[in-house]
Amino acid sequence: MEDLVIRDADVVDGSGAPSYRADVVVDGGRIVSIVKEAAAAGCQRPSATRELDAEGLVLSPGFIDMHAHSDLALLRDPDHSAKAAQGVTLEVIGQDGLSYAPVDDRTLEEVRRAIAGWNGPGDDIDFGWRSVGEYLDRLDEGIAVNAAYLVPQGTVRALAVGWEDRPATEAELDRMRQLVAEGLEQGAVGLSSGLTYTPGMYAEDAELTELCRVVARYGGYYCPHHRSYGAGALEAYREMVELARAADCPLHLAHATMNFGVNKGRAPELLTLLDEALAAGADITLDTYPYTPGCTTLAALLPGWASEGGPEAVLGRLADDGTAERIRHHMEVVGSDGCHGVPVEWETIEISGVNDPALAGYVGRTVLESARLRGETPWAVARRLLLADRLAPTILQHVGHEENVRAIMRHRVHTGGSDGILQGSKPHPRAYGTFPHYLGRYVRELGVLSLEECVAHLTSRPAARLRLPDRGLVREGHRADLVLFDPRTVAAGSTFAEPRALPTGIPYVLVDGRFVIEDGRRTDVLAGRSVRRTAR
Repeated sequence: MEDLVIRDADVVDGSGAPSYRADVVVDGGRIVSIVKEAAAAGCQRPSATRELDAEGLVLSPGFIDMHAHSDLALLRDPDHSAKAAQGVTLEVIGQDGLSYAPVDDRTLEEVRRAIAGWNGPGDDIDFGWRSVGEYLDRLDEGIAVNAAYLVPQGTVRALAVGWEDRPATEAELDRMRQLVAEGLEQGAVGLSSGLTYTPGMYAEDAELTELCRVVARYGGYYCPHHRSYGAGALEAYREMVELARAADCPLHLAHATMNFGVNKGRAPELLTLLDEALAAGADITLDTYPYTPGCTTLAALLPGWASEGGPEAVLGRLADDGTAERIRHHMEVVGSDGCHGVPVEWETIEISGVNDPALAGYVGRTVLESARLRGETPWAVARRLLLADRLAPTILQHVGHEENVRAIMRHRVHTGGSDGILQGSKPHPRAYGTFPHYLGRYVRELGVLSLEECVAHLTSRPAARLRLPDRGLVREGHRADLVLFDPRTVAAGSTFAEPRALPTGIPYVLVDGRFVIEDGRRTDVLAGRSVRRTAR
């Protein structure tokens, strides 16, 4: 007898091919048998210890979140319904060039302060690891869904160079090459960068190219948050394409959006750039989330020069009136590199979370709204928040364009990524809703993608980028990371008003053949593990 047979499912197998009716048998964490049209053919139907009637439900591979910020949430929250309830069975973490391995004691504390807005301060976490391998071993103790890891280039630079804005010495570059190589040897799937975040933004292209050459040797990929998503966005995309081709390294463009007023309607220009590079032989993929607003930290909008030296140096500059005025001028008049070269529009900057409960009154309002309520300037409000909450406030940035979102998600190299920050009392709804929002809004309601196309974008395409030959498809012998959803009702429950509401229409999710969502509720199963780079 087998473990489980899923009967009469409408299988959307992840390949993009038309759906078919089948019984699917799972045993030992893998798909062992697929019997197509068993009932209609009158043939002997497979049996198992447990049978699940899937009439009216679509069975697909589990969704792969190509851009997640669950680096500490996976350890902090065994439930992790934010992702499990969406049908996500694998997340790619270590994003935007900043995460918690590899580190030494000094760098760990600096990184914890720098990205407290993404992951919380981490006071509830036992940071017993220092290397990438040790962090992955910690994940292997049991997590809700699987996780792959990118070596974070900004953390590597902080460890080898520090937080200064200067070129790396040859010895420091050698040290960074070694750290990247060690991370890949220990199981990381590639390298990430955050080129509008310090200290990663201080790396010149030549330095990044050298690190990408290491990544290419190990069969990984480069995942940059590039230098601008606003003014100069196309040039920033082109820079990453040329850099990756010079290094002969596969490229995955993180949250590939075209934001701010300067880029309204310009997605076709980006897609033409990508098509030309693909036609010339480049290996490129990208991910997006199906929403218009972005999400980051308030401190990320500061100019790069103001962030040099690390979090304590930033706070010192903000506390000095003269320096703070220079920062304001760069943000409001010049257009800081942290705000993608566009002068900040405070009416678009909504505070989504703070660490200090005393500041909760700012959450859910734009900086401009809070300034008007208090009879202050927007900069006075932003400066106070940064100082009082020690750079931790998170923001929603309402600067996107729906026509760009739709155009990019249609592209043949597109994959799905939530870019979901789980911190804050009012996080972006994409953290809890990205994947059902694709299926409910953009497939069923708008028809931007067919169901089969969309599932391929969320499953087999990311699995191919991650070089995972036994995931991303409903195939015999593949891992039984599976999701069952109702195509008539699947939808994101999360909204900007209720960002943590769980989705509807996803009653079953399996990780490694075990139910993590059953009858629409989270079980206590921790079947997830680290998914490590495979040998080339």
